[in-house]
Amino acid sequence: MPRPTAPTTVHDSLVLEPRDVRFDWSQLPLHWIPDEPMATHTINVLHLLLPEGERWFVKVFKDALPMIRDDQLREEVLGFIGQEAIHAEAHQEVLDHLLGQGLDPRPYVRQVTWLFRRILGDKPGLTPAQRRENIIERVAFVAAIEHFTAFLGNWALNSPGLDRAKADPTMLDLLRWHGAEEVEHRSVAFDLMVHLDPGYLRRVRGMLISGPLLVHLWARGARFLLAADPTLEGRIKPTWREAQVNGRRGLLPQPGRMARSALRYFRPGYHPTQEGSSSQALSYLATSPAARAAAS
Repeated sequence: MPRPTAPTTVHDSLVLEPRDVRFDWSQLPLHWIPDEPMATHTINVLHLLLPEGERWFVKVFKDALPMIRDDQLREEVLGFIGQEAIHAEAHQEVLDHLLGQGLDPRPYVRQVTWLFRRILGDKPGLTPAQRRENIIERVAFVAAIEHFTAFLGNWALNSPGLDRAKADPTMLDLLRWHGAEEVEHRSVAFDLMVHLDPGYLRRVRGMLISGPLLVHLWARGARFLLAADPTLEGRIKPTWREAQVNGRRGLLPQPGRMARSALRYFRPGYHPTQEGSSSQALSYLATSPAARAAAS
């Protein structure tokens, strides 16, 4: 079994700052990419998954804090927790706005909540050794999911197709602010996993479970939103072919590129700093309207 190489120390001066952003959704149209309901709702799945998912990230990392033996990593994990908590609330506001526009996301969200709280949540009756193992396993799931969120964040920062399509600027700022922070903290979950268990098998298992689950949830969420959209009356159904077309147009991440990114995670020498650009992420955060307003 191959062993991963030790990650290069690249974050000696990394300070993760939770930015308490606010967005005004009062003018957000239901199809915020004009005349593109499928692309709109495919991205809207993030608003269904992320509030409960990121609250779960926060819970898992809080459980892992007493197990961390490195002061710098502990500070990064605390910053990660702060950023993810704000991400969850920002996306929750979009869900509330969708409900006000006649699209009820609650049936799907209830299923997501059940998954994260009952299936991936705490297991009662574990011994201390079993509880430690359960926490490390869930950290590995988070690390794999964070690989995808960093990929999506990097895509959002480099998606001129959304600008060409005249996507709503407030939603674009949310996606790019969130994406920039995902790129900024892309190494934290992976570094925590390696700190708790440097074994290659743990990483592989985390991706083999989390990757297909995430794809399934996203496809199911897109079907749900298109079916629940009161303006469509069930006329549009998502297909992989349409996803590929929208990917080539720059309205969605290209499925093939996402798959190749997932495969890179299995390389023994992989480290998240090989994906995306911290300088680009920080440059966007310096200009993001929401982040600048929060800083002032």
